[in-house]
Amino acid sequence: MRAVVWQGKEDVAVSDVPQPQLREPTDAIVQVTSTALCGSDLHLYSVLGAFMADGDVLGHEAMGTVVEVGEQVQHIESGDRVVIPFQIACGHCWMCQRGLQTQCETTQVREHGTGAALFGYSSLYGQVPGGQAEFVRVPHADYGPIKVPDDGAPDERYLYLSDVLPTAWQAVAYADIPADGSVLVLGLGPIGQMCARIAKHLGAGTVLAADSVPERLAMAQRHRIQTLDLQAVDDVAGAVADLTEGRGPDAVIDAVGMEAHGSPLAGAVQKFAGWLPDSVAGPLMKTAGVDRLAALYTAVHTVRRGGTISLSGVYGGQADPIPMLTLFDKQVTLRMGQANVRRWVDDLMPLVSDPADPLGVLDLRTHRLPLTEASQAYEMFQKKQDGCIKVVFEPGE
Repeated sequence: MRAVVWQGKEDVAVSDVPQPQLREPTDAIVQVTSTALCGSDLHLYSVLGAFMADGDVLGHEAMGTVVEVGEQVQHIESGDRVVIPFQIACGHCWMCQRGLQTQCETTQVREHGTGAALFGYSSLYGQVPGGQAEFVRVPHADYGPIKVPDDGAPDERYLYLSDVLPTAWQAVAYADIPADGSVLVLGLGPIGQMCARIAKHLGAGTVLAADSVPERLAMAQRHRIQTLDLQAVDDVAGAVADLTEGRGPDAVIDAVGMEAHGSPLAGAVQKFAGWLPDSVAGPLMKTAGVDRLAALYTAVHTVRRGGTISLSGVYGGQADPIPMLTLFDKQVTLRMGQANVRRWVDDLMPLVSDPADPLGVLDLRTHRLPLTEASQAYEMFQKKQDGCIKVVFEPGE
């Protein structure tokens, strides 16, 4: 079968790889009909290569049709249409039972001291072949896959249940925005777009969102989000304070993460680490502060005193400098983490299956491409070319 494989820093290709087979009675094989390119994939493409191996299959946002299931898989069967959550969780351990599927005790990658295994996301998270492929083996399919209606709706009505929507929903839940309160979303990539829409849907009174890319700002404005163009605003905290009665927003959601614009020194360190041999770069990533923290610093300085910061953007540096004095002085609550996908599905399913599309899920994808164009798509997405916000691949084309 054909799959998107990692070949080196900023080098991916579509290659022939062995078609997956059932290995465990709790496995399923899914023929992928749609699979998306995520901002987190760019971390592997550019920064976290020390934990990748030549030929690793990428991708963690996928859906498709069940081809085969193991004997212990009861809730789905051949022919079902399913979405595959990006994390692999058992559903019955202590963590899963408490809605912390990203910390699943059955699939934790203890070798690296990390949480639940993830599809297509390096040796740090289990080196499980990902979903940017024609077929994918789904471990723990007796729990993980989300069955969705075979209603003729386009895949994109349901595809984002794999990552984007649960990540955004959790980010908003963790932000703890008061009724009719205010929130600032930093970054208007796919996660930031949905964070802003979900916050508005759930009743936030003032939803502000900041970015510097015109196409991203325009998309948010289509959904009645008040935007700030970072190219035109010198003092983000001051501008936001002016819009929030001088105090700053009740909550700030960082939907950017480790590769924020700015922080030129950290950016140089990231690039340097990316070119080092794995034996050197891996320990450096684990012990050094290599993230660009511009978005996090903006969140800290912008949120009101007593407010909440919710981090959904991925950070990878083990020793990043955090402004603890300011956080403590302002009495800020800080919440973060990978999204616990299955925890939020019951909240999201009625919204994505609603023909009225209240979250605008059909207005997120900007490019739908054959899987064979993955190499060009990665470069386009990284460089923010051609108005690229969200890419969906069709493996069958």
